[in-house]
This record gives sequence, structure tokens and C-alpha cells, in this order.
Amino acid sequence: MKILRAFACVPLCYCAAQEPATPAPAGIPAVEFADRPVEGMALTTSASRQFRISGSEPKLRGTLAFLAEDAKKDFLALSQEKDAWKVPISIMLQGEQGAPIPKRSIVIDLQWGEDGFKLNVLVHLAQGLDHVRLRSAILSTLIYEKSLRTMKPGPLEERLLVRPWLVEGLAEVIDWRRGKSDRRLYQAIFQAGGLYPLEEMLDMSQQQFDESDSAMRAAFRVSAGGLMMALLEQPSGADAFRSFMSEAAQFGGDMPVLLRKHFPGLNLSQKSLEKWWALQMANQSRHSLTEVMSIQETELALTEALKLRFRDEQGIARDRELGAWKELAALPEGARLFGIRHAEESLVRLSYRCFPSYRSLLKEYQTLLQAIVNTPKKYDIAAKLREHEETRLLMIQQGKRSIDYLDWFEITRARETSGVFDDYMKVKQRLDQGIMQHEDHISRYLDRAEKIYQR
Repeated sequence: MKILRAFACVPLCYCAAQEPATPAPAGIPAVEFADRPVEGMALTTSASRQFRISGSEPKLRGTLAFLAEDAKKDFLALSQEKDAWKVPISIMLQGEQGAPIPKRSIVIDLQWGEDGFKLNVLVHLAQGLDHVRLRSAILSTLIYEKSLRTMKPGPLEERLLVRPWLVEGLAEVIDWRRGKSDRRLYQAIFQAGGLYPLEEMLDMSQQQFDESDSAMRAAFRVSAGGLMMALLEQPSGADAFRSFMSEAAQFGGDMPVLLRKHFPGLNLSQKSLEKWWALQMANQSRHSLTEVMSIQETELALTEALKLRFRDEQGIARDRELGAWKELAALPEGARLFGIRHAEESLVRLSYRCFPSYRSLLKEYQTLLQAIVNTPKKYDIAAKLREHEETRLLMIQQGKRSIDYLDWFEITRARETSGVFDDYMKVKQRLDQGIMQHEDHISRYLDRAEKIYQR
């Protein structure tokens, strides 16, 4: 098969079917694997039959079939799209662990013939199987496949290219929706102003991405994920996302132009687009209602919440510390109600996410705020404030002491394994023995077929 061109997030070589292999053109890394699988080689086909995995052991091929289908399922879910694939994808496992390491462990190429296009993902096992990189390669092929559906098999007139921000952004959105992504990354990057310049992120090549360090790749991935999530939240986001993905690989112009074409709501200037993107990142960095804060985070949030609100001579609201309660208590009832309203609402919001031992203290603070409005002369507010301050100081000290004790115990007293990984090891042993636990018709059929081939 003659290599005609390369186009991919990882190098993707374009091949014509039924011709002998030749070296890649100058400037494009040659495919450093063995020949393509020959007729009769062991093959595992995924559930949708789009992925055909060859080489290595049946168990590994089966694992990759599930991995590929999971990535495809997540990809289709983002655009609420039915599975209507036309181009098959072959994943070819070559080499073995410990073998000489090639320059590239994963290479994508494209073939065509009378029966149409076919995408290949060549994976070398010299360093084992990198599931993260393989998932990225699968997502890349799925984006290419959407463009190839509408093309006539043969030499391509335009060079196809999937930029890293598309693949990394998709992977980050999938992880975010599965609860595997860390909100603190968004918070840290947003607060530190570490967002990539939009133009630089959209134009970054795969080589530049691979050569960046882990911190820069994390910032890139989070920035791309924030942009992708913002696109999906646009009006008619799923429909626009489908049409955008169908054209993304074959579009050779400036990416903001294509984004505005499929997402009319983004018909903004470059500067406005970046502000809108930064706002999306700020939204992703917020705490969720189910996320429990640490003692330190709760203390900071509680200090911020316990503010009394006064109006100055011009009628502008000003916040002051809770220690100014005597001044508020001397004002008319309407002004007192206005003064505590913001603090009360903040305490209610904080109660959802505060460190659990603080919930009773928040209730005490709410009682104190009501006393400022209703019975400031009958309720010893100053004494209660001192009591609450002492309780908070005690909580901080006990929290620190608990952490110190656990560290000390781990270092000096732990002499045997805890057993928390026993269930994990049992599952691993069952997998090593083969997946024989399923009782559905398909699994029983595959088990019988595998025994026949083993004979």
C-alpha cells in the first residue's frame, strides 16, 4: 500500500489499497511497524462491528474492543447522535513488551480501495499499552470518520487534520461528565490566569503538544475542555456540535471562522470570544453542591459569609465585620433585616458544602443573627460571639491534630496491609483467568467460539 500523505492528531499516513508498502514522503515519519495483518490472522470485532482488533492475545483484544466502544459511546452522547458509521477502524497490535521502542508507539493511517476507506490505528506494545493515548487516538479516528463518510474513496483533494485541542477537549468533557475530572484544576488555572491564548490553543500542533511539559499539557487540556463544554451549552448545542465535527477535520481555514459558522451565538470579536470562554472556565471552577469542603476551606467561606451590610449616606451598601453588630442593632428594624439578609443567605448556601462538624455552628450563627434583629438587648450577643470563635479555633486545632496523628500512625505503627485492595485483587485475578462470569447469550457464544479456536 503506497503512502500518499499524512493527516492526524498523531501522524496519520494516507494509503492506497492493493499496492506494496513504500517509505513515507520526506518530512513525514515512516510507519515503524510490521506488515499489515494477513488473511486468517486472529481478529476481535467490537459490538458495533466498526472496530476490528488484530494481533496479541484474545484477552487484550477484547479489552481494547470494550475501550473503543466506550470511547465511541461517549463521543456519540456528546452530540446526541445515533451510531451511523460507514468507515471501519482497524486497531493493529504489534510487537511485545520489552522489544526495541519505536519513535512513535501509536500511528494512524488511512487506506482506500474499491470497498471504500479504512482507518488503521497501529499500536506498538514495546512499552505496554497506554490507555489514555489510545483513547485519544480512537477519538481522533472517530472525528476523521465523520468527515470521510461524505467523501468518495480515492486521493483526497484537501489535507485532513485533527488538532490536539479537539481531542483533548473531547477527552476532558467525557471525564468531566463521568466525574473523573478535578474541578480544582479549573479553579487553579483560572485564578492564576493560566488560560491558553485562544488563538495559540486552536493552532497548536501535535508536535508542540507532545513536546510541552506535564503542567502545560494539563493547562491545555483543561482550557480545551472548558471551550468544548461551552460550545455544547450553546443554543442547539448538540445539533451544532454534530455539524461542526463533520467539518472539523477537513476545514483548512481559521478555526474561529468555523466555530462561528456552526455556533451563530459566537458571532463575536476575538476579544469578546476570549472573555466568554474565561467566563465558562469560572463556572467550571465553582464548587458543586455535593462537594464537601475541608476545614480550611469552610473557615475561609464562613469568614466571608459573616458580613453585616450597611447603607452609607449615599445609599450604597457596604459590608462590615460581624463585630459591628452593635451599630446594626441601634438601627431601625428594616435596616437590621437588610443588614443580616446577605449573611443568612450565605450561611444557608455554605451549609450544603461545609465540613460536616460545622453545620451545628452555622445554625448557632443564624440564631445569633436573628437575635440582632429581634432581641439585641435580651441576648448576650458578645458572649455568644466569643464562644463561637473559641469553637472554631478548637475545630481547626483538632483537625490539624487528627491529620498529624494519622501521619504519625502511618509512619510508626502500621506493620501490615490494611486489606482495602483485597476486592480489587480478586477482580484482577478473575480477569486474569478470563471473563467467564457473564451468563448472557452473547458471552456464552463467545466462550464456546474461543474454546473451538483454542483447539
